[in-house]
Amino acid sequence: MITEKAPGKLYIAGEYAVLEQNCPAILVAVNQFVRVSISKSTTGTGLIHSKQYSQDSIHWVRKGSRMVIDNRDNPFEYILSAISYTEQYCLEKNIDLTVYDLHVNSDLDSADGKKFGLGSSAAVTVATVKAIMRFYGLEIDNEVVYKISAISHYHVQGNGSAGDIAASVYGGWIAYQTFNKEWLKHELATKPLSKVINEAWPGLRIDLLTPPEGMKLLIGWSQKPASTSRLVDETNANKSSISQEYTKFLHDSRDCVLKMIEGFEAGDIELIKHQIRINRKLLMHFAQINNIAIEIPRLTKLINIAENLGGAAKTSGAGNGDCGIVIADENTDLDNLQAEWKQNDILPLDYRVHQITYIH
Repeated sequence: MITEKAPGKLYIAGEYAVLEQNCPAILVAVNQFVRVSISKSTTGTGLIHSKQYSQDSIHWVRKGSRMVIDNRDNPFEYILSAISYTEQYCLEKNIDLTVYDLHVNSDLDSADGKKFGLGSSAAVTVATVKAIMRFYGLEIDNEVVYKISAISHYHVQGNGSAGDIAASVYGGWIAYQTFNKEWLKHELATKPLSKVINEAWPGLRIDLLTPPEGMKLLIGWSQKPASTSRLVDETNANKSSISQEYTKFLHDSRDCVLKMIEGFEAGDIELIKHQIRINRKLLMHFAQINNIAIEIPRLTKLINIAENLGGAAKTSGAGNGDCGIVIADENTDLDNLQAEWKQNDILPLDYRVHQITYIH
């Protein structure tokens, strides 16, 4: 039996803007994992099984009189897409396909099945791609894994930046810029998959960052799960009606994240903390102009407690629930911060940054 794992992720800065080309974000991989085990079937019938995902609900919307099922929160859709594209890649490498059993196990949700917002759909996609590649004897090359996973994930989700895929593949702290989606669609429609994987993808940048010495990352969970894909749908639908303000938001977010990257390069925690606070304000304004809730009251509470005790805090990811993050240093009162979180029904998550040995 072969087992591969992929870590979850958190966005540190650059959310929403990262959906556009040339707008960087900073993400971090955390030491909670999705594990995918694969073994040759002994019965001739393959099995895909997951302890966590067997009870998942199905979401649907009404379009006119039609009931339309939204599969973007269904992990099996990502697993099946990852299998399909990885096997297509294997076929183009003249590998004979066989029947296997796939077992999925995840740390990325709470014990009662609630999602923490750690990018479980990205992690399960990456772990599936890696497991199948190893099963068929292919070298695990990070760039290939990222590209197959990004295509597989985008096929199901239809939006997003694939930054969470990059964090799950490369680990650690990363600065990320997304690729040109229209270019990729055209390439996939006109060329073999393996050729598209080997091409340079316009706009794509993945750079590993080294955090300053003494910088700490704290994570608090609001205990309210959120749906990223639906929030992104809402803001995408609104783009044209707020085009001037949206352009300004992209410019300001880019400027903020680039300065934060400078903070990493210079080992300057104060600069990073300052830009975290600026990014929070940008996201609050973005929420206002889009008439969406990114910073729900419990996340505001999480942030205010952290700020009062010497940390720089903001929402992480799409917001409207899930997690908040705090950049802390030696002046931050960590014990009191976590105690106050608990008093306010905010769950401190005792996770660490997960580093992955880079293979190219």
